[in-house]
Amino acid sequence: MKALLLGVAALVALPAPIVAQTVAITGGTVAIGDGSAPIANGTVVFRDGRIVAAGQGVAVPAGARVIDARGKWVAAGLVAGFSDLGLLDANGVEESNDTSARTSPFAAGIDIAPAINPAAVMIGNERLGGVTRAIVTPSTGGSIFAGQGAVIDLGNDPDPVTRPRAFQFVELGEDGAQAAGGSRPAAYAMLRDAFAQAQDFRRNPASFGGREKDSLLKRGDATALLDVLDGKTRLLVHAERASDIRSVLTLKKDYPGIDPVLIGAAEGWMVARDIAAARVPVIAGALADLPAKFEMLAATESNVGRMEAAGVTVALSTVGANTAPGDHVVRQYAGNLVAISKIPGSSGLDWGHAFATISSGPAEAIGMGGEIGSLRPGRRADVVLWDGDPLELSSAPVAIYIDGREQPMTSRQTMLRDRYSTPSEGDLPKAYER
Repeated sequence: MKALLLGVAALVALPAPIVAQTVAITGGTVAIGDGSAPIANGTVVFRDGRIVAAGQGVAVPAGARVIDARGKWVAAGLVAGFSDLGLLDANGVEESNDTSARTSPFAAGIDIAPAINPAAVMIGNERLGGVTRAIVTPSTGGSIFAGQGAVIDLGNDPDPVTRPRAFQFVELGEDGAQAAGGSRPAAYAMLRDAFAQAQDFRRNPASFGGREKDSLLKRGDATALLDVLDGKTRLLVHAERASDIRSVLTLKKDYPGIDPVLIGAAEGWMVARDIAAARVPVIAGALADLPAKFEMLAATESNVGRMEAAGVTVALSTVGANTAPGDHVVRQYAGNLVAISKIPGSSGLDWGHAFATISSGPAEAIGMGGEIGSLRPGRRADVVLWDGDPLELSSAPVAIYIDGREQPMTSRQTMLRDRYSTPSEGDLPKAYER
């Protein structure tokens, strides 16, 4: 075990490769990630960590490092739309779980960014699955507010945070009802009272209080919620039932400055026109097609296709899904959306739009479409070279670039595989060998 831990430490401590001045990946099928169809025999050029050009007929700059991608796919890196990467090492081990703070006096003011662990085992695993960025979301504890989430990269370096305090996460619906004391009305009362107290804090900080043990809202919480009310921080709201979604949309009328994003939205297809009219993006649960809860009685695998057909900006996430394989399982769900589009009576997506739900879709939903999620010029150079179609389960990455830096194609799992794949006898168990 000692040798294995030393090996993992060495893997994490590897210095990030120097960014090549200019890299051109040529001859592959290019998936830009913006909803467009794959481009045969395309070229992707990036320089100093940013995309310069991607498509067909792109000229290779003089002096560029050229990578031959014939027979392969060159795609934008996947963006995990709802994740706990870097906050959780092992389910069931409380010491390794920083996703929620059940007994903390703080709620909305919690900032998860300082706790992100770039050496977490799952980060390396997910990177090898083609995930290059993740929207990391805290879980609720004693409040409907979970705190401020972050956007991170999965690069092999000690600085994972792309954008701290990128959004505030709040639970409504069934989970919010439980956190607020047992009912949906209690959850909305808690939400509106917290907004009202934040506005009180703005008007007169000196008399606000917020430091008392029994205060309902701490000063840090009030400050964080003012950013939500002013539209500086997006409000990610978990709501599944159609009536809950309508209530979230109503919040925009009462608080014009807020910028909400729906999470889950299993019954979103029922109110898709309302969502589109309000211009609220959705990070949907992936193919939630069973009534796992009462608030999901109208769940259907056609949900995403129907919402997009109504004009809703939709991304995929693993909300409510089995994440045992990891966040990279979203590419399977995206591929399924392509498959169900061919089934009579079902609504799916074409390949380009399905791939966008796991690349530019999550980025657009949180207001970072100009930075990540696609191979459009100027975006961060998160590029994955696949040995086949990224939406096919048999395909795997053969090279990964994050911010233009080539990443190691190893993880703790691959090290374990290589270490124990060929059993051999020795004086000591392999865990004690160096």
